[in-house]
Amino acid sequence: MAKRNRKRQQRAQTHAEYLESNVHYLPQAIKQKQVHIHGRNPNQKQYINKLLDESQTIIFATGPAGTGKTMLAVLAAVRALKERTIDRIIITRPAVGVDDEKHGFLPGDLNAKMEPWTKPIFDVMRDYYNAKQIQTMIAEGVIEISPLAFMRGRTFKNAWVIADEMQNATPNQMKMLLTRIGDDSRMVITGDIAQADRKEYENGLIDFKKLYSKYSQSKYISVCEFENKDIERHPAVAEVLDIYGDK
Repeated sequence: MAKRNRKRQQRAQTHAEYLESNVHYLPQAIKQKQVHIHGRNPNQKQYINKLLDESQTIIFATGPAGTGKTMLAVLAAVRALKERTIDRIIITRPAVGVDDEKHGFLPGDLNAKMEPWTKPIFDVMRDYYNAKQIQTMIAEGVIEISPLAFMRGRTFKNAWVIADEMQNATPNQMKMLLTRIGDDSRMVITGDIAQADRKEYENGLIDFKKLYSKYSQSKYISVCEFENKDIERHPAVAEVLDIYGDK
C-alpha cells in the first residue's frame, strides 16, 4: 500500500512538473502578471502613447542608450500578448557586434546563436515569465527569434515585431523588414545612430529617417526621438554620452 502511494505521489509530481513547462499551461502563464507601462519623462510618455495606439502600425524609437526604447517596446508587446490582441512576439536584430566584432561560430540552434543579441529583450520579459515559461513559448512559436537574414518572403500576421539595434541594418534590410508587416500586426524599430557599427551611407536607420522627413502625410508610421536628458539609467550614463559628444 505504501509503495502504491509513493508511485501515485511520483506520478502527481511528474504531472505537476509537466504542467509547469508544457504548452497546456501556457495560457495561464501568459495571463499571470499584469503589465503596467508608465513614462518617466515627456518623450517616454509620447512613445508609450504611440505604442498603445493601435492605429500606429510601425513605430520608430531612436536615441541614446538608457532612454527606454527597447524596454517600453517589450512591455507593450507583452501587454498585447497577455490581452490576446496578438498571437506571438517576433524578435529580430542585425547580428552585428560592437565595432563589427566577429563572434565566430556559436554552438547550438538558432535561438542559442541569437542569444547574445537578444538577451536585453529577454531580461525585460523575465519580469513577467520564468525561464521555463519563456522556453515553452519559444518552443511553441509564441515567441520567435528571427534574424534579419531569414525575414525575406515572410508576412507577419497577428504579431508584435520588435526590431532592436536597427542602426546596424543596411537600407535594403530596413526596407525588406518594414514590408513584412501583415494584418493585425505592429512593428517597433529601435536604434541609436550614435552606436552604429555601419557607415552613414550604408545605414538603414539613417536612410529611412531622411526619407521619412520628406514624407509629411504618414498615417501608420511614427518616429519618436529621445535625447540625453531622457536617459533613465544612472546619471553617470548621461555624463559619459555628453563627454563623447553624442547628441
